[in-house]
Parts: sequence; structure tokens; C-alpha cells
Amino acid sequence: MPESEQRAYTVTELTQHIKSRIEQMGRVWLTGEISGYTSHSSGHAYLTLKDEESQISALIWRNTAKNLDFALRNGQQVLVSADMTIYGPQSKYQVIIQTIELRGSGALQVAFEKLKQRLKKEGLFSVERKRKLPYLPRKIAVVTSPTGAAVKDILNVIARRYPHVEIYVIPVRVQGEGSAEQVAAAIRFVNSEPQLKIDVMIVGRGGGSPEDLWAFNEEPVAYAIYESKIPVISAVGHEVDFTISDLVADKRALTPTEAGELVLPRFDLLKDQLRYLENRLKKAMDNRLDKARAHVMRLGSHRALTKPMERVRYSEQRLHMLFQKMKSLCERNVSRKQHQLTRMHGKLMAKEPSKKIDFYAQRFKEFSGRIERAMNKRCEWEQRRLQNLTGHLEALSPLSVISRGYSITYNQGGKILQDANDVNAGEHMWTRLANTWIRSRVEKTGTKSITDNSSNTRE
Repeated sequence: MPESEQRAYTVTELTQHIKSRIEQMGRVWLTGEISGYTSHSSGHAYLTLKDEESQISALIWRNTAKNLDFALRNGQQVLVSADMTIYGPQSKYQVIIQTIELRGSGALQVAFEKLKQRLKKEGLFSVERKRKLPYLPRKIAVVTSPTGAAVKDILNVIARRYPHVEIYVIPVRVQGEGSAEQVAAAIRFVNSEPQLKIDVMIVGRGGGSPEDLWAFNEEPVAYAIYESKIPVISAVGHEVDFTISDLVADKRALTPTEAGELVLPRFDLLKDQLRYLENRLKKAMDNRLDKARAHVMRLGSHRALTKPMERVRYSEQRLHMLFQKMKSLCERNVSRKQHQLTRMHGKLMAKEPSKKIDFYAQRFKEFSGRIERAMNKRCEWEQRRLQNLTGHLEALSPLSVISRGYSITYNQGGKILQDANDVNAGEHMWTRLANTWIRSRVEKTGTKSITDNSSNTRE
């Protein structure tokens, strides 16, 4: 056919023709990495799927995007089912995604978040249930691989920090199929053997990929740690690795080495602390004894002990003053009443009416009786008070002490003898007993005891 007779397509017609051919392919499955992800305000999502050599534009309609149970991010590996199509205005082919699933580490992260949220709702991560680690455990169980680097790090650190402790290594698989069940069974075994008397348990392994660490992100391990009656330290991987067992355990160690540091104090530092506390206790006891000694000395110098007769003389003087005051008060009251009676008698005599005389005579008799009763009552009260004061005075008087078999000796000048140096040989002394006095003459003075033949005398 001549070139002039061949049909010429418009760009739109050609685009429509290619689009119809491509859409006849039906639904396809693609794997790739997300890049250029954008979420539009309309709810639609735009992104690019790429591999090492090629890329293709993709679109997720709003109804599909809102039903996704995970968040899309650049760099995720995904598996999608999509319909092929061409965007006419740019003659650019693209895929419209219908379903999307994460692959590789992305899928593990989604599973991790789902389990994390569910266990959190069940209370497995509650801070209130986490127990404090024992300060100085005697027996430690280590649930890990017996051939890994983690168990060597833990044992080396513990031996260096505090060698006086028993360690039980419970061998388990820490990755691969069935590893989670082995770890959970080992935790329950340690709890079910009371004769072991384990104080704290370390559960963990060394670093690795997310797939290698996945056993510690599974439900059996999480529930075993949660149900453990023994405090658990989770030591999985490195500092950047975070697992479900870290969230459930009573304490998270960033590495297995740190687990060995957390479980026990350093022995040398513990000895230093004990020495420091011992010194503090000694100082506190010395201070307490010094204060008690000073208090006893203050009591010994108190006037009540150094000058007991001064208090007696003061009480005797006060009693005498009270007696004189009471006597003066009674005399004034009697004088005042007598003066009143004299005035009344004068008034009666001045007026002389017999009735008034009889009336006032009766009143005088009544007043006299009242005054007499008042005086008697007051005198009885003051007498009882005087007896009470006399009783207190007698209780404080040295005479009461003398009546119990003691005596007081005075020199010839009337001074109470307190020491042998207060009297000389040849002088006379007076000794006061309970009911009598004894006059004696000093022959010798000294420190001779009644039962001791040796003496230190002074002529």
C-alpha cells in the first residue's frame, strides 16, 4: 500500500489502542521496593515500585488505601496485585494496586507491632507488675545457647564482678524453628524446680538479624516471662535491637554483657561500701556515748544533788511564810468582822427599840455562827494544807533519811563533814542519829576501810 494510503493514528488513538492491549493482560503480581511515596489529601496514594534495574509508577485508590492495616514507607519491600493501565495525558503506563503485602523485615515489623499492641492491652508490659531485682542473688539461671558468645560474655562479667555465686546455664536453641518453644519451656522449667532456689534469671542471646532474633518476639516466650515467679532480665542482641521479651521482662539489658553487670554488684565496691558503713556506725556509737557521758556529768553537777539541804531549807522557809500569811489573813478577817459587829452594836444601842434590838441580836447570833463556821472551815482547810506541806517537807528532810539508819556528822564548827580532811585529830564531832546525838573525839583520820587492815591515816 502506498504510504499516502496508510492510516495515520492520532496520539490519542494510539494511546487508547496500546491501553486496551495492556489492560487485556488482566491482574498481575509484582514485587519491588517502595520509593517516592506520597499520600494525597484526597486519600489516594502515589508511589513508585522499583528493583535494581527498572521502576514503574503505581496508584492506590482511596478505598484501598484506607483498608491497609500498616503504614507505607519508602524502602519497604512489598508484594502487590495490580491492574495494568496507561495514563493518557502523559502516555505513561502504570499499575493500579488492589492488594499489597509486606515482604522481608517489613512484614516482621508489622507482625511485631500487632503483637506488641495486643500484649500491651492484656497488661503484659505493665510497669506496676515489674519486680525489683535482688541486690545480691546467690543463684542465677541463664537461658541461652550454650555455644554462643552471649553466654561467654555473661559468665566472664559475673566472674569478674562477683565470683561467689552459683550459675546454672539452661541450654536452648535461640533461633530457627521451635526455638521460641524451647526458650519458653526452659523459663517454666526454672520456675518449676524449687530445689534450685534460683534468685534471678537472664534470658537472651547475642546480636543478629531481625529474623535471627525473632524467637524473642513470639507469644510463648512473652507469656512464659510474664508468668515467671522469678525476676527476669532480657538481654537480646545489641542496644538497637528491641524485642517483645524486653518489654515483658522485669529489666532490659542492652547487651548480654550489661546483663552480667546488672545482675550483681562489683565485689570490691561492695566491700568498700561495707567498710564505709562500718566506720559510720562506729562514729555514731562514739557520738552517742559522748552525749550520754556529758549528760551524766551535767546531772552530777545539778544543785539538787550537790546541795540537797538548800532545797529543804527553801521549802521550810516557804512553809513558814505561808503559815504567817494564813495567820495574818485569819486575824484580819476576825478583826474586820469584830469591827462590823461593834458598829452594828453601836447602831442598835443608839436606837434602843426592843424589836430592833431583838432583830439585830438574832442577826448577830446568826453572823456569829456563820463567822465561826467559816473560821472553823478555813482553819481546817489551812490545817490540812499545813499537814500536806509538812508531809512533803518531812519527805525531803534529811531526818527521814536518818530514820532509815543513816547519820550526819558535824565538826565542832557545825559544818557537815564530807571528807576526812574537814576534821583534825583531837577535835570533837557531833553525830546526828534518828532520835539522839553523839559527841565524839577524833583520834585519827584516813582512808582505812572497816574490813581492811591496811590504812592511810593522818595523826
